[in-house]
Amino acid sequence: MKTVSFSQMKDGTKEDYELLSKAEKPYFAMTADRILAELRRQGEDTLSGYKITRMQHGLQAATRARREGADIDWIVGALLHDIGDGLAPQNHDRFSAEVIRPFVREEVSWVVEHHGIFQMLYYARHYGWDENARDRFKDHIHFKACSEFCERWDQSSFDPDYPMDSVESFEPLVREVFARKAYDPAVIREGISEGLPPLD
Repeated sequence: MKTVSFSQMKDGTKEDYELLSKAEKPYFAMTADRILAELRRQGEDTLSGYKITRMQHGLQAATRARREGADIDWIVGALLHDIGDGLAPQNHDRFSAEVIRPFVREEVSWVVEHHGIFQMLYYARHYGWDENARDRFKDHIHFKACSEFCERWDQSSFDPDYPMDSVESFEPLVREVFARKAYDPAVIREGISEGLPPLD
């Protein structure tokens, strides 16, 4: 396998960086495979103290989103909103948002990034924390979407008896999202908030 000529990035040539650009394309193309593998790995252990696994929590949230008529960005966002929990439990929300940010609209990545502080509404008082910490974002365009995401799809998805859809049923959606051109302005749609689909 051909390699670059440098041992320090600053010494790289145009040819070196063209080689790397070509070599990275197959790796980028396998992003969905790595994400799905991580999701399945999260199904191996029960979420500490909970009745379900991390994977089941994501599947429940995504199943709820799909059954409410959410679009592909919301469904994949719900599925992967805690994908960072294994490596970054203290800031999993931001970690998870960075995983999806290049491929979904800004609204969805913002909601995933901030769902941790919004979820505090449900439990913070039991630790003596500020349950209304999310109010610092009350004037943000995506505040309502994040509030509804947490209420409808996240906090309610810890039920071992909930009939959730399978990982395999979401796989085509994950592959479609991660096959998009990264940071495509037509996908990202900065500054636009559509919100969650209305409830009947």
